[in-house]
Amino acid sequence: MEPHGFLQQALVYLAAGVIAVPLCKRLGLGSVLGYLVAGMAIGPWGLRLIADPQTVLQFSEFGVVLLLFLIGLELNPQRVWALRRTIFGLGGVQVVATIAAVAGIGVALGLPLAVSAIAGMGFAMSSTAIGLATLTEKNLLPTPGGQASFAVLLFQDLAVIPLLLVVGLLGGEAEMLKWADAAKALGMIALLIVAGRLLVRPVLRYVAETRLREVFVGFSLLLVLGTAALMEWVGLSMALGAFLAGVMLADSEYRHELELDIEPFKGLLLGLFFIAVGMSVDVGLFLRAPHLVLGLALGVVLLKAVILFPIAQAFGYCDRADAGLFAVALSQAGEFAFVLFGAASTVLPAPVAAILNAAVAVSMLTTPFVVMGYERFLMRRLDRPLERAPDAIRETNPVIVAGFGRFGQVVVRVLRALGIGATVIDHDPGQIDTVRRFGWKAYYGDATRLDLLESAGAAHARLLLVALDDPEAAMQIVKRVRSRFP
Repeated sequence: MEPHGFLQQALVYLAAGVIAVPLCKRLGLGSVLGYLVAGMAIGPWGLRLIADPQTVLQFSEFGVVLLLFLIGLELNPQRVWALRRTIFGLGGVQVVATIAAVAGIGVALGLPLAVSAIAGMGFAMSSTAIGLATLTEKNLLPTPGGQASFAVLLFQDLAVIPLLLVVGLLGGEAEMLKWADAAKALGMIALLIVAGRLLVRPVLRYVAETRLREVFVGFSLLLVLGTAALMEWVGLSMALGAFLAGVMLADSEYRHELELDIEPFKGLLLGLFFIAVGMSVDVGLFLRAPHLVLGLALGVVLLKAVILFPIAQAFGYCDRADAGLFAVALSQAGEFAFVLFGAASTVLPAPVAAILNAAVAVSMLTTPFVVMGYERFLMRRLDRPLERAPDAIRETNPVIVAGFGRFGQVVVRVLRALGIGATVIDHDPGQIDTVRRFGWKAYYGDATRLDLLESAGAAHARLLLVALDDPEAAMQIVKRVRSRFP
């Protein structure tokens, strides 16, 4: 690409995003939909300012990679291990149930079993980028429904190799190489886990000692993109590799620096990814067969939601409100469906593949709408408003501070100046997220809960400072602590 051509495209992307995203935010539609609309406006079926969206789509996938790395930084390996039943149990049942339902409907409509099964595998996958970005933007990822959604998306990334293996079997391809690829993928995951523990942290420490911020930023990007490239080389998703890298560094002393360095790149590239998805929507096919494409897309969204809701409740992870969030957040088909349908070219006729791809793209466009509609209309009729799950507290200090308002912040500053460690707990998620951006270490949770105080080390703490604005809640904490931890 010529330099002036690159500059023109960059200007088009920036202008489209700057115009569409604030407008959609003002209308209450969210930034994800704004980027998608911007892509449709400038793409081949809009103003035709960009002719080839596939090139930028491949590049912008690094935005999804960086998003998964940052999420991994929030989870230590113990936390991921604790989610294993959710990941493999809930995720496995969701994928198998969706494949079976779609394949059964396809066969009932007269489609061949192989075509129906491949369609089911594609529609069983959900969009990691759109699902996580929508939940993160609305601050719903820390809720039980958001955590269950994340666990299932992680399982779907792990299911890439087995599903491609099945597609190859349906297409009659030789499978010795595929089984070798599966073994290679497992070996690479094990290698990354060992390297993350033994090699990456010393190298990070060495780079940090140079005190050159640009070198640290460069190494951070090299670490994330290098890990993603290795996972792609063995046939797994780049996002999975980035997530594993983040988990391995979740307990690192450089975690906050990594977050600050990666965040700006993540925001820009993720926005570019959504613009590219919007440009990739085949509006021409939609105009030629609107009832077929729209009906299939909405049918997939409805079918997946109907499957996901009872599964979440059956596993006991979510009440009705969180199960509803789980169902709508994963109701769309995902970007992996494009890869799977492409790999099944010997089984899927070209016209069928085109319709399936168009339905996948349209289903991705529905996610911001269904999540917004669920928040505004359905959530009120269920059990309760969505509530963020309390953070896991992994440290104990001689002082526990309940409440991190103005008074709590002043006290913690004094304790810091005196070299006294303090564990801070606050029940305002917005406050916690804000103070964390400024480097403060604070935990979200209800300090009136004795189990949370116990995990914070209340049995051995020398001082509990109650700095809540609510006098009744403050007195409740004091009475409970005096009774439980005299």
